[in-house]
Amino acid sequence: MEKVYIGVDISKDSLDVAIHGVKNLMRVSNDQAGIQKVIRLAKKRDAMLVCFEATGGYEMPLYIALSEADIPVAPVNPRQIRDFARSMGRLAKTDTIDARVIAHFAATAPELKSRPISDTQILKEMVNRRIQLVEMITMESNRLRSAGKDLRAGIEAHIAWLKQQLEAIDGNLRSHIEQNPVYQEKDALLQSTPGIGPAVSAALVAQLPELGNLNRRQIAALVGVAPLNRDSGISRGKRIVWGGRGRVRAALYMATLAATRFNPIIRGFYERLLMAGKAKKVALTA
Repeated sequence: MEKVYIGVDISKDSLDVAIHGVKNLMRVSNDQAGIQKVIRLAKKRDAMLVCFEATGGYEMPLYIALSEADIPVAPVNPRQIRDFARSMGRLAKTDTIDARVIAHFAATAPELKSRPISDTQILKEMVNRRIQLVEMITMESNRLRSAGKDLRAGIEAHIAWLKQQLEAIDGNLRSHIEQNPVYQEKDALLQSTPGIGPAVSAALVAQLPELGNLNRRQIAALVGVAPLNRDSGISRGKRIVWGGRGRVRAALYMATLAATRFNPIIRGFYERLLMAGKAKKVALTA
């Protein structure tokens, strides 16, 4: 039976779908209806692999849907596709050409493997473990301050071991992100912002996969930093933030503290809010 490889060129509004070795292409909308058509095609042709470029967020709905449908899926770095196209002498660039090139790449790249979105769960577990280790180091460091002579050696040894574990988990996080072009692209974009370092970036990549697919108001509400009304009848309550994803919010709070010192845009915004009479915590949340 002939192996079927599908390439998808993704834009904001559409998906161009090509099967390697097949002349005809399919164009569908980049929404749930269009994605379902791609899934039906992949299942009908029993596709070995569906391949697409990591395009900064537009690919995520398709990526999630294909993974949930148990269809082998592989996001790739756009640079790899461009280099592959040049090696084949294809210098022109259109959506249909790109879809065919991606399908050809999927069929001929021996190192290309399916990367299900469930990899995110592994990343989440590692981020959660990192948080636990940091909390344990903090607790043991606090105990060390008041510990007697007989207990200090044991606590110090435990702190040293915890720091080794933290270093190992940081290395695993970096490796996991660097092996996935979707994570790698998001991580690079996040860390280009002054105040966002590797730990905060990993937390956002793992625990906020919707980032890039929602507008700023929607993502703020999802995290739990959007002020919510507390009104009833003629009563107007104080706006507060609550709910959302606590660990993401905690990571962002610490990043914001750093950004108010080192990111000139955020520092200026923060200082304007303070001058307008806002409390520091309200200004940081904003």
